[in-house]
Amino acid sequence: MLVKNIKSAFYVWALVFLTILSGTACKKEAEAVTKTEAETNNLVSTSFVGYMPASAIRDLATANGYPQYNEALQYDVVVFKMVYYTTYQGKQTQASGLMCFPRNMPNPPAILSAQHGTLFAHKDAPSNFPNSFNGPELFASAGYATFIPDYLGYGASAQILHTYYNEQYSALAVIDMIKAGKIFCQQEEIPVSDKLFLAGYSEGGYVTLAAQKEIENNPAHNLKLTAVAAGAGGYDLQDMLSNITTAPSYNHPSYLAFLLQAYNTANGWNRPLTDFFQEPYASKIPALLNGSKTGSQVNAELVKQPNKLFAPAFFNALKGSGEDQVKEALKANSLTDYAPKAPTRMYHGTADDVVPFTNSQVTYNKLKANGAKDLTFHSIPGGTHGTTFQPMISELIPWFASFNK
Repeated sequence: MLVKNIKSAFYVWALVFLTILSGTACKKEAEAVTKTEAETNNLVSTSFVGYMPASAIRDLATANGYPQYNEALQYDVVVFKMVYYTTYQGKQTQASGLMCFPRNMPNPPAILSAQHGTLFAHKDAPSNFPNSFNGPELFASAGYATFIPDYLGYGASAQILHTYYNEQYSALAVIDMIKAGKIFCQQEEIPVSDKLFLAGYSEGGYVTLAAQKEIENNPAHNLKLTAVAAGAGGYDLQDMLSNITTAPSYNHPSYLAFLLQAYNTANGWNRPLTDFFQEPYASKIPALLNGSKTGSQVNAELVKQPNKLFAPAFFNALKGSGEDQVKEALKANSLTDYAPKAPTRMYHGTADDVVPFTNSQVTYNKLKANGAKDLTFHSIPGGTHGTTFQPMISELIPWFASFNK
């Protein structure tokens, strides 16, 4: 997978180039280090991070076995961290993300909001670049003004438990960053086109469709989507949890702990974790989800059999009657009750053991039944959750490019 394989090398290269910024062609960007909240609408601040030549990005792709991307990686990239306002539990809250701009393009670039997959460790948030690298940064070298939101729970909002698979907060984290990013471009006279793309994988696939739904159903945002691509997200949460709880084991119990604790927190339920989980896991989970551990480390501390992880009464209620509060929340946050309007592609690998392949099939069928006219489903034969990302990106780049002609 491109993202994981080039991460270490990219980190070394990025540190080198970020130490030689003085005297480069980025004087204008470097001078735009800080903007105060009083000068903008929801833009709080921006910080200049660095500059990366396209040649270095191409070398990294080639060195890690992906020369097929070199033709698309044409432009030098300048990087900023952004802090902006969004909403959490009815209050204005600061959030953060990364902005990556291509340099010296012949025409203004389109905006691409790229949504990352599930993160457990706070250090991996996109705004921690170059210490973190999530992959979507490469889109900037392919000619897109690329916005990468951290989401609530990371970066500037790390004091909040991440709002995992929450439709409202997921959508607004993306939309509010796009709005703040546009303000920044206007202030700094950075030209961008009127085209707007969304793309994401895994949790990022879910966040992408959540943002699309909110944008297309709420004209007040004053945003128009050009095209959307989402891969391997858990869009139908009821169906996904049903598949997992009826299986004898699930190799990624960290996601189950994250989902229930996130709902318990964001919705203000504040139920004891023993309502959901057996001991010793109920007592362990708060520390496991405090942002200091990776997903693999969390998985190692939890049992893989759902009937041993979940409290017996809760587990039985999930499969039968009861636990209406949880079931209603899963239903309310499932993305099956709208019809995408912009051209949209869904991707999923047939051998995915993290998010079941059938989840995308079920979601696609429901969205088509709702009236989605320009929606296609692309299955990746034999693709796992880790390997499907690459063929998705290989198709995505030329498809998005076709809208820029």
